[in-house]
Amino acid sequence: MSFIDLSKNEVQCKIVYYGPGRGGKTTNLLYIHQAMTESVRGKMVTIDTKGDRTLFFDFLPLALGKIQNLSIKIQLYTVPGQVMYNATRKLVLKGVDGIVFVADSLKVQKEKNIESLENLRQNLAEDSIYINEIPLVMQYNKRDLEGSNIPILSVEEMDKDLNSELQVPWFTGSALRGDGVFETLREISKRTVKYVSKKLLSR
Repeated sequence: MSFIDLSKNEVQCKIVYYGPGRGGKTTNLLYIHQAMTESVRGKMVTIDTKGDRTLFFDFLPLALGKIQNLSIKIQLYTVPGQVMYNATRKLVLKGVDGIVFVADSLKVQKEKNIESLENLRQNLAEDSIYINEIPLVMQYNKRDLEGSNIPILSVEEMDKDLNSELQVPWFTGSALRGDGVFETLREISKRTVKYVSKKLLSR
C-alpha cells in the first residue's frame, strides 16, 4: 500500500515482481541494482538458498524524482515462485500497488507460467483486489535463448496463454543481459504512480 510521509514530503509505492520459480524475477532486480547509481538506489536485501533462488523476498528501494512537492520512492519486491511458498507470496503481496509478471520463455515452463498467473489472481482476490484493476505489466523473459537448441515458447504463444484476457502491456526481455528490464520498470512505475496518485486524490 502506498504510504505518505508528510514529514519528508514523500510517497512510497510497492511494486512486486511475480511469476514462476527461477523465471528471472531476482535477476531483474539484480540488474536494476547494478545499473542504478548509489544516489538513486537503496540497499538491496536478498536471501538466496542453494536450491531455489529466493527463499523469502528480494527488496530494492529506488528514488524516482518528484511529483509536485512529493518525492516518489518505489520499493521493488520479488516473491518465491515455488508452489510451497504461497503463504510468503500472500504476505509480500499485502499492500501492493503494481505488479510485474515475469514469465519464463522455456517451453517446459508453459504450465508453470499459467499456474503462477492463476495463483496471483487468487491471492489478490483474497485481499479483495481484482487483477484487472491493479497496474500490471508482463515480461516474457529469457528471450536470449532464441536461436539456441533449448526449446522456447514463441512470444505469440505466451501472449495467448497469459495475456489474451488481461490485455496488459508486455515486453520481451533477457534479465541476464538487461534487455527489456528498464522498459518493464519504466512502464510499471508510470502506471503505479498514476494509480497511487489517483487513490490519494480520492481520499
